[in-house]
Amino acid sequence: MTTRSLVLLLIPALAACTPSVPDSGAGVGFQDYNSYIRNTSVPPPAAAPVSVAPATGFDPAAAAAAIDRAEGIAPAAAAPGQVVIDTGTSGMGSTGATGTRPRGNAPAGIQEQNGEMIHANPGISDENDFNAVAARETIKSDAERIARNRSEYVVVQPKDLPQRPGDTGPNIVEFALATTHAPGVQMYDRGRARDAMAACAKFASPDLAQQEFLARGGPDRDRLGLDPDGDGFACGWDPRPFRSALQ
Repeated sequence: MTTRSLVLLLIPALAACTPSVPDSGAGVGFQDYNSYIRNTSVPPPAAAPVSVAPATGFDPAAAAAAIDRAEGIAPAAAAPGQVVIDTGTSGMGSTGATGTRPRGNAPAGIQEQNGEMIHANPGISDENDFNAVAARETIKSDAERIARNRSEYVVVQPKDLPQRPGDTGPNIVEFALATTHAPGVQMYDRGRARDAMAACAKFASPDLAQQEFLARGGPDRDRLGLDPDGDGFACGWDPRPFRSALQ
């Protein structure tokens, strides 16, 4: 037997003794790795149902309808499946031929504007309303009105102040400026004291009392009992304001 024949006989014998290696591609008891992952994965929990609350926010259609009602424009016809909400339009006024709100007093619920108010009171001037003035005035009428106003304009010339009567009695201002002593300082002897309060009550003011005091012989004499302290000033009359005005 040749060497080649011997080798050929030994190869099948060695192959029979070699242990078999399992196929790693199929995995342990599965066809492949992807199938293994799919079969062993835990399914995710079912999502909880989400409740959708009814829409209560801004509704563009309802807002547009409200604006139309506020402006006095009739709302458009409802489309199929559309609900037109009517909140009441009583007192909102009617629309004109053009579909817009007529000018005049604003409908109820809308703030009135001066330019749209009807001047029902004839005593209120609308000279600031250009449309009102332009409707009744022209350049010619404006010129006539200016000329009429100029013809009625009268310039009043100043006149001399009226003169006082010649006999006005003693001048208490001159007397105040001629004295220098303060009130309460005795300058004249009065002798027996009198009730000055009752005597002074007959005069409306100390100025009138002082004027009558001087007319009856004051300050040297006090026939009416208006100057019991002898300072020459009757019924509390004060000459200092007149002195201060001169300074």
